[in-house]
Amino acid sequence: MSGHELAFAVQGLRAGYGPTVILEGIDLELVRGESLSILGRNGVGKTTLLRTLMGMTTLHQGCIRLEGQEIQTIPVHKRSALGLGLVPQEREIFRSLSVAENIRIALRPGYWTEASVTQLFPRLAERWSNMGSQLSGGEQQMLAIARALVGNPRVLLLDEPSEGLAPVIVEQVFAALQRIRDRGDMALILVEQHTDLALEFSERVIVMDRGQIVHQGSCASLRADPDQLSRVFGIGT
Repeated sequence: MSGHELAFAVQGLRAGYGPTVILEGIDLELVRGESLSILGRNGVGKTTLLRTLMGMTTLHQGCIRLEGQEIQTIPVHKRSALGLGLVPQEREIFRSLSVAENIRIALRPGYWTEASVTQLFPRLAERWSNMGSQLSGGEQQMLAIARALVGNPRVLLLDEPSEGLAPVIVEQVFAALQRIRDRGDMALILVEQHTDLALEFSERVIVMDRGQIVHQGSCASLRADPDQLSRVFGIGT
């Protein structure tokens, strides 16, 4: 990784919920503008990993650095202010607020503004004054991503952005994520059940099993070798 600006680094991470340890010995790093996909069957610790990076679990050991600064002991809202964003699996939009209010509540200075996120997701412009509770699942997902973006994070964590969405909506969401990725100023960590989408999206991949990283490498090499994919993933695509 030398010669590139390290955006995010995790070393020796051991974490879980209370005394229960779910993650063990997690190491990963990303340079600015890089994308990393995290694969693994249900229940292997992928969501717990993102929640741990965000400060929502019990950290037993390890170091998390955001652009060189250690953040493992600071609370969620401060991590957010320093430039770590999360699009949670449950979306967690404010259902009693309008689309506009959901976005304005999260605004921080930077490239991503009300104008640029509605350009990215024109559907949100059409639903601007609708309440969160009036949105379809796809629109809620777009809003969750837009809300994370207007915080102008340096590193964005995405937890299962395609879950429960119709294929045509998944296509729209991933087209938007590719545009975010291609700007090159934000590191992205994607947890995704659709193996093909995840391997297409990122440069690098890690595969998790039972709370540990069991494989890491380039997405291209895993795509090119279905046998290896079946071996490391257990169930292939």
